[in-house]
Amino acid sequence: MKATELRGNEMDIRKFSLPEIIFGHGSMDYTGSYALQLGAKKVFVVSDPGLERSGWVAKLIDVLEASALKWVYYSNVSSNPRDHEVHTGAALYKAEGADVVIGLGGGSPLDMAKGVATVASNGGIIQDYEGANLIIRPLPPMIFLPSTAGSGSDISQFAIITDVARKVKMSLISRSLTPNVSIIDPDMLSTAGDDLIVTSAVDALSHAVESYVSLIAHTLTETQALKAMHLILHNLKPALATRDPLAMENLSMAAVAAGMSFSNASLGACHAIAHSLGGFFDTTHGMVHPVLLPAVMSYNLPACETKMATIGEIVLGKRLSSSLQTARGGIERLKEVFLELNAPVHFREIVDDRTAFPQICEMATKDACLLTNPRPATAEELLAICEEVW
Repeated sequence: MKATELRGNEMDIRKFSLPEIIFGHGSMDYTGSYALQLGAKKVFVVSDPGLERSGWVAKLIDVLEASALKWVYYSNVSSNPRDHEVHTGAALYKAEGADVVIGLGGGSPLDMAKGVATVASNGGIIQDYEGANLIIRPLPPMIFLPSTAGSGSDISQFAIITDVARKVKMSLISRSLTPNVSIIDPDMLSTAGDDLIVTSAVDALSHAVESYVSLIAHTLTETQALKAMHLILHNLKPALATRDPLAMENLSMAAVAAGMSFSNASLGACHAIAHSLGGFFDTTHGMVHPVLLPAVMSYNLPACETKMATIGEIVLGKRLSSSLQTARGGIERLKEVFLELNAPVHFREIVDDRTAFPQICEMATKDACLLTNPRPATAEELLAICEEVW
């Protein structure tokens, strides 16, 4: 075999990383037994006040105590987790002699749990691990229980932490950040309000769309992305209207599928801008996607028309006379869907200052997610997208 042939074959090698997944109503009850299997004696539980108020933290503690596990609880978690909160949590983890990290909540507590685990095991500060594959030492075992159907943090190799001084959302990417076990209990969605269900679902939809057209997408990721899109578009409205248990379960499954896809294929310009915007304005991550996603899809359309047509067919439920028409029709219909869901569709609905956009778009060009966007984008081109949806 020639060396060139070998190199060609190596280019076809794909990697697909995911945790052990436990899925189903009431699956939270298995948390204690899985912690024990991982050698836990004293677990470090990360959640937030919202989950405390809805009763899920108390329920989790009951489950852990039924397994005779000691625990320490940390809830100093902002909606966009901050660097100093990570450092405080890591110090507490070490002082308490904890040995397994359990994250309960949406993307914020789960990313916080990843940050704490990283600093507690590797030392230094969280900024040391910004970027890809910079975590050297093994992390403590992690068990995650997502309370929303959207972030995918319970599945992914990503963590997003805000560097407060720089006003930047740092992307940490490492196989080490994939938890050992993800326990997905759709019952937890029952206490979520309409806004949280919508923004979480649109976040998952954005994960699916961006990872599907990613430059490093492959069959394993594409299959999951397409399934996620289908499940979200067919189940979001029934879930909102009646809290139908099957629809809620399907939204949970969609978030898992989208998480599998983007964790392995990465994302694109929509998330690059969202990270920069969130770092600067402290916006809620899920609020940005209904504003940005259709505009980014339109920008990327010339580079991936066939794939955009496939997405369009899922959104429309049919193909139009050409791939281009189907793709454009899907994008326009997606805008209508977001309006029907009362989601924000203009930036002026979520931020009150457009003068920072050039700086935000310049920061977005340095975001790791932009590397896999199907069409290259300069800061000026990203700014044009933002201005379009002001």
